[in-house]
Amino acid sequence: MSRLSIHPTAVVAAGARLGPGCRVHPFAVIGPDVSMGPNNEVHSHAVIEGRTEIGAGNVFHTHCHVGGAPQHAGWRRDHAQHLRIGDDNVIGEYASVSGGSHDPAGGTRLGDRNLLMAYAHVGHDCVLANDIRMANAATLAGHVQVHDRAWLSGHTAVHQFVRIGEHAFVAGGAIVTQDVPPYCLVQGDRARLVALNHVGLTRSGVASAERAALRLAFRMLFLRPGSLADRIAAVREELGWSPSVARLVAFLQSSERGCITAVRHAAAT
Repeated sequence: MSRLSIHPTAVVAAGARLGPGCRVHPFAVIGPDVSMGPNNEVHSHAVIEGRTEIGAGNVFHTHCHVGGAPQHAGWRRDHAQHLRIGDDNVIGEYASVSGGSHDPAGGTRLGDRNLLMAYAHVGHDCVLANDIRMANAATLAGHVQVHDRAWLSGHTAVHQFVRIGEHAFVAGGAIVTQDVPPYCLVQGDRARLVALNHVGLTRSGVASAERAALRLAFRMLFLRPGSLADRIAAVREELGWSPSVARLVAFLQSSERGCITAVRHAAAT
């Protein structure tokens, strides 16, 4: 098993726990309440603080800031900022991940294999699942939920308490103020539906039968007239056999902020 490596100029506070195989580069700073599993790499000038629990195999690039105080007007210094990070994540240069604002049982959560590119920001109490991509300067406000394999392009901004569904694609510069349905591509200010995320679904290996069902569901849910409740009922009747369509419908029905359903243009689906 690899030995722990800490550069002499790095600052690792007493109380911090670092697993075997971790490498801490020059001038990195790790706070006293940080717990880190094996084989993590912390590059020069990165700062990891707060009550932060980190899994294995993560990379923290130069000048990123992880586990810091939430950007929340109601936060006080006596509130601990909780953050949990899973395995094999990459946190890019100057990216920031805030700790949670209040509840020790809640806090900010990152799953596994996520990529946060340079200057990306994850706000307090956000929950990110797995295999998510946040491009340069993509920004999440507090309490945002991002589901598996979602993609947020550069300079996107997501309102607090919004949900981004699985396999969703948010185009560059989009301003997102409502939930983004799974499997869909949204664009613009304010973001509107464009089409199904064909490329993402294909690259992720979603079966052709499921993709065909989602194409039909997209047309029935978002391009046909009538109330959303009636359209959902029609989709359930015709496509109830599809697990992907069932998840799409469940997401729409569970939305508290309301989902993006307006279509910018009737792109081929």
